[in-house]
Amino acid sequence: MRWVIPAGGTYVLANAAVPAIWAPADARRIADGLARVDLTIADGKIAKIEPAGAASPAPARVDLAGAIILPGFVDMHTHLDKGHIWQRAPNPDGSFMGALVATHADRTANWTARDIEIRMEFALRCAYAHGTVAIRTHLDSLPPHHEITWDVFDSVRARWQGRIDLQAASLFTPDLMDQPGVFEAIVARTAKSGGVLGGVTFPMPDLPARLERMFRAAADAGLDVDLHVDETLDPEVLTLEQVADAALATGFHGRIVAGHCCSLSVQDDRTLTRVIDKLLAARIGIVSLPMCNLYLQDRTPLRTPRRRGVTVLHELRTAGVPVAVASDNARDPFYAYGDLDPLEVLREGVRIAHLDHPLDHAPLLVTQVPADMIGINDAGRLAVGSCANLVIFPARTLNELLSRPHSDRLVMRDGVPSTAKVPDYSELDVSLGAIDA
Repeated sequence: MRWVIPAGGTYVLANAAVPAIWAPADARRIADGLARVDLTIADGKIAKIEPAGAASPAPARVDLAGAIILPGFVDMHTHLDKGHIWQRAPNPDGSFMGALVATHADRTANWTARDIEIRMEFALRCAYAHGTVAIRTHLDSLPPHHEITWDVFDSVRARWQGRIDLQAASLFTPDLMDQPGVFEAIVARTAKSGGVLGGVTFPMPDLPARLERMFRAAADAGLDVDLHVDETLDPEVLTLEQVADAALATGFHGRIVAGHCCSLSVQDDRTLTRVIDKLLAARIGIVSLPMCNLYLQDRTPLRTPRRRGVTVLHELRTAGVPVAVASDNARDPFYAYGDLDPLEVLREGVRIAHLDHPLDHAPLLVTQVPADMIGINDAGRLAVGSCANLVIFPARTLNELLSRPHSDRLVMRDGVPSTAKVPDYSELDVSLGAIDA
């Protein structure tokens, strides 16, 4: 590593490049919306953020020569309970239905508490090594399996306290509301763990009534809402509008997130305007999962995909709707690849959705915006008094940052350089079985 940084105490990270939104007004602006600053770190926290060259002498001063510093990443939509099952449950054709069938079969046959725990721990160690400080995971919550998954999550969250801030959202389909007591059991189990009420929406005649019931239940239990919505390119499917209508009809005041929203990308301008106006009124934020959506959407055997499957991020952000990007699935039937690295998500999201020219806003998509959307106000930004959980890159512009994977990044935890490395895949063999060499 090119920088020698003290393992504690007071020191200055001098001549660093950071997004200008976190820099003093008089800091020198450079390319890609960055600014040059000095960060004083004291006792594991950011003590000062000053224009480059302004920091007072300190016992140690590390000249970063323009290297970029970002706050630790916030990955607001993942599936830790599904992760890394690809080896034993591959998607036979890469389709959405293939993913559903393969995941259901694997959950039924293999998802013991120990299996889920091994895979969750592996995924979190990956995320930690990459510099992530907060994760929201969706948990399959189909009774009676929901008790196992939520119990494992509670145990894992306790072990990771102080390293990664973990949230969980229940995941179920609205047709389960027809089964006596099932929906109530899901709400109760979610509330017991201080979770978020989630679910999947799809067209059904009484979906508006079911959504209103969900929002009322969330309000009564004091839960926020995070839904999987319209993960399809069928223009006839637009349940996102019904989600907004239900939130407005019930007067729901909690945080609301809608993920995917792929079918919004195939609507006409008039429909877009109408739906976006409702999203603003209902205070709904949108998280896009660009890698997973690109993998599953518009997939037909022996045919090159024509459409990207990513929602209308530019139009949403221009209108004032909060938008973020996140990892979603990792090495499971819904997405065969990935390592829970938000830099990879950002890099691919920028390329896939043209989130550039300018690049100024890009770093916020995996830091401050998702932190605000899921209510973690002390993460995702560089601020005086916040913990010095930082990621330092040997890149001087966002173009340089997004042009390489940057396995050479330096992750700082509470002001101390981290030695954490991504785990070896062989550590999963105890659960998945060894690969025949």
